[in-house]
Amino acid sequence: MTKKIFFCAFLLFGQNFLLSAQQRIVFKTGKIPAPIVSNGHIHLAGSFNNWNPADTAWELHTNNKGECQLMKTLPAGVYEFKITRGSWQTVECAVNGKSIDNRHLSVSHDTTLTLNIAGWHDSFAPTGKVHTASPQVHIINEKFDIPQLSRQRRIWIYLPADYGLSKRKYPVIYMNDGQNLFDAYTSGFGEWGIDEILDKMPTKEQSIVVGIDHGGEYRMTEYNAYESKFGKGRGDDYVDFIAKTLKPYIDKHYNTKPGARQTTIAGSSMGGLISMYAALKYSGVFGNAGVFSPSFWIAPDMYEFAKKKNVPVNSRFYFVCGDAESESMVTDMKKMADIILAKTQNRDNAPVVIIKGAGHNEKQWNGDFPGFYAWLIKGF
Repeated sequence: MTKKIFFCAFLLFGQNFLLSAQQRIVFKTGKIPAPIVSNGHIHLAGSFNNWNPADTAWELHTNNKGECQLMKTLPAGVYEFKITRGSWQTVECAVNGKSIDNRHLSVSHDTTLTLNIAGWHDSFAPTGKVHTASPQVHIINEKFDIPQLSRQRRIWIYLPADYGLSKRKYPVIYMNDGQNLFDAYTSGFGEWGIDEILDKMPTKEQSIVVGIDHGGEYRMTEYNAYESKFGKGRGDDYVDFIAKTLKPYIDKHYNTKPGARQTTIAGSSMGGLISMYAALKYSGVFGNAGVFSPSFWIAPDMYEFAKKKNVPVNSRFYFVCGDAESESMVTDMKKMADIILAKTQNRDNAPVVIIKGAGHNEKQWNGDFPGFYAWLIKGF
């Protein structure tokens, strides 16, 4: 009888255990173009390591057969990634030098993946990138001081078409990763196209958008308030800068509606993580948050922080991600949304949008932004 009970328990729980277990994945190189033989290391950058192109934990090493190889364990799920030689300037590309889509990896069991690389981006002459920012986009300062971090950063601003033609005041959206918002010339892998989206809208529905460039090598720590494998979190200093330095400057020099109800912070990935943190820490400053594909996996302490914070019932959070980003993305985002919903008791103020088949990239966020903005302006 005891054996039968044990066997039934194994059937009941064993399958779930196997599904949640880590799977062994071996990455090894196949065809590799020069100059990998003479210099550089091969790294994997993807949804499993927050797209860090120089992550030493995801570096392939030469085995006794002369192949570059890496063995990792991953939970079952779907992952996206690219291959680099340590930076986005040395990312893989097509045989003609053009950019390629992310690679996809579906993990359900132990497997070996052979990586054939067609070309390296830096092996080709730079393509003629052109500026795509609309006339409504301006640079406030190439080196705006961030006293909280003792650094400087480029700040962008989008002004509505009728700005300066009337005495109207405007809501303001503060957005992270400014390089990727308006201009294909400065973006790494495509822009959000915020300016083109707003340019098509009726003037009375347009807002001011302030873009803050990320800090390159400092991005992972500036966009995280907690310590991680990337170093000590500087997120508190970063959001202090937006709330206490940048926003007062914008309100003083531009025709804004300065109240929390008309002030929003938004971003994607790590930018979504720090936007969530800013809206929680400064709920009296940022009444709305656009949380796109947030990297909650790297800062699990955020959940406890959210539970302890006094979130006003009229605070608004828009959560959106794709279901093909990473194995935990949807679950992690819903977990945070549930915490917020328990506080606001208003599902309209904390919608959760899951885009079927969408990945972790600017193309997705460009498609997500109109829905977010339509929701946002209903509350102004």
